[in-house]
Amino acid sequence: MNILYKLSIIFGPIIALIVIILLLVTNKRIKNQDTGEDKKKKINKIIIVLLVAVIVIFGLFVVSMGVMVYNNVADKPIIYLYPDEETEIEVKLAYPEKLTCTYPKYENGWNVLASPNGDLVDLKTGRSLYGLYWEGINTVKCPMDEGFVVKDEETIQFLEEKLTTLGLTEREANEFIIYWLPKLEKNKYNFIRFETLEEINENMPLEITPEPDSIIRVMMEYKPLNKAIEVKEQELTTPTREGFTVVEWGGTEIK
Repeated sequence: MNILYKLSIIFGPIIALIVIILLLVTNKRIKNQDTGEDKKKKINKIIIVLLVAVIVIFGLFVVSMGVMVYNNVADKPIIYLYPDEETEIEVKLAYPEKLTCTYPKYENGWNVLASPNGDLVDLKTGRSLYGLYWEGINTVKCPMDEGFVVKDEETIQFLEEKLTTLGLTEREANEFIIYWLPKLEKNKYNFIRFETLEEINENMPLEITPEPDSIIRVMMEYKPLNKAIEVKEQELTTPTREGFTVVEWGGTEIK
């Protein structure tokens, strides 16, 4: 979709201009022909309607593509790997066409040497890492019928509590909070919802070799609010964390 949006920006105006020129040339030829005045007026009206239709359709297309692409970006998903022993691990994202930014650079997957404490070494560059980072298009439709409404000064306590429930360690939760706290606290209230594992897997499946024993994926959705609203509280479950464990967290703002 990101490619389609860029193509629409580049070629859309050119196509619209070509259509406009063709309509104007056609209009000029019709006027030069020996045609009845009523027929000329009718043709002129048709040309005007077509011209307006082209402009409106192109405008709506660009706006809709812009909303589709830029209002649904999964921000800062980061992947941690905790094998039982030092292990070479391959990590692949199932829909690389959705990616907008990665580190290390994603080239048909990541290959790393992982230690039980989470330290990673990129086998391609030899650089030491603590996680694998990606951003991409999030196509999950967020229902706002259940979740949490969190006041700005209650954000820290809320995140500490819910991230523990969702299975993150204190270090992982600390990194999550450091990144998201400034974005959340600048709003008087936030509607917050955590995507289900099924939704996360549908949007961006992970392919990991060797296969992990436990996978914990946390994706927060939030929407700034000027005042509190009533929503059903979302029920959260704590995942099992044992053996070779993969952890991922990220978030996205609902526009």
